[in-house]
Amino acid sequence: MPIVIFFCALAGLWLGGTVGLVIGAVIGYILSNVTGTVQRQGLQLIQSQFLDTSFALMGALSKADGVVTQDEIRVTEQLFAKLRLSPEQQDAAKRAFTRGKAPDFDLEACVDEFARVARGSGALLQLFLQMQLSVVSADGQVHPAEHAMLVRIARRLGLAEAVVARLEALLRAAAAGAAPSGPAPAQRLDDAYLALGLSRQASEAEIKRAYRKLMAENHPDKLAAKGMPESMRAIAEERAREINVAYDLIKKARGFA
Repeated sequence: MPIVIFFCALAGLWLGGTVGLVIGAVIGYILSNVTGTVQRQGLQLIQSQFLDTSFALMGALSKADGVVTQDEIRVTEQLFAKLRLSPEQQDAAKRAFTRGKAPDFDLEACVDEFARVARGSGALLQLFLQMQLSVVSADGQVHPAEHAMLVRIARRLGLAEAVVARLEALLRAAAAGAAPSGPAPAQRLDDAYLALGLSRQASEAEIKRAYRKLMAENHPDKLAAKGMPESMRAIAEERAREINVAYDLIKKARGFA
């Protein structure tokens, strides 16, 4: 952090002349390295906790309706490749998934630990929930018990139930946009509005503003700075594509560029 070195050197110059300048610069250099190390360690902690909590909760959510389906296992394993997990990380993810399925799994403690290291980053927490949702919806539906657990997790993370509804709507809208045989056009459009946090009465300006805000919050670089593992960039980019699909559905229906 050059700014730290600069101010320490400046303080040294003021207090001790040329010798103070040199000493201040050295102190600034040391402080800069220490600060950088602490920040890197903090990000590594978030990233490690992110993956462990993600797969543990995937196990718990998959078991919430009483049975872990092959579709849920398939999508979970597909995440190994999408997240570019090493063999060691894959083994850790499998252990976490198995731990989450256990009857005595402490869901609240697991979520609380992740919330502590994530430090309330709303966009990162929503990306975390979206990854959970992608697994439990692998069989084409979200079981009421799975939805209830997602809401329980969201609330534990300090997020409203409406956030879960918006994420589910975003998933449906994106899937509908890619599959003409999906829900009826009216339902697809309702999901698109809900995904952007809007109603059908929203003005064109409000729609564009909501879209830009969502895209800014979910920029992969911005999420990475808040602790998102680099391996999750593909997930963040997928979320951005889903937001674009929802926005395009609304633009087409409203007829604006």
